[in-house]
Amino acid sequence: MKTFEYDILSFPMTRKTGLADMQASLNAKGAEGWEVVSISSSEFANVGHTVFLKRETTAGCTV
Repeated sequence: MKTFEYDILSFPMTRKTGLADMQASLNAKGAEGWEVVSISSSEFANVGHTVFLKRETTAGCTV
């Protein structure tokens, strides 16, 4: 049976280079085998973007 592990990243809207930083972070995570499964955005109180990622774990691996 396949198993997965999950990670959550937050990107505040107040950063001037936010999109470039977000792209670099997601590319780095992708190189580690992570896949974006959902993005939540909120302009309320400059919360920004929350990104949910997952990757398949190896057999017998515990997190």
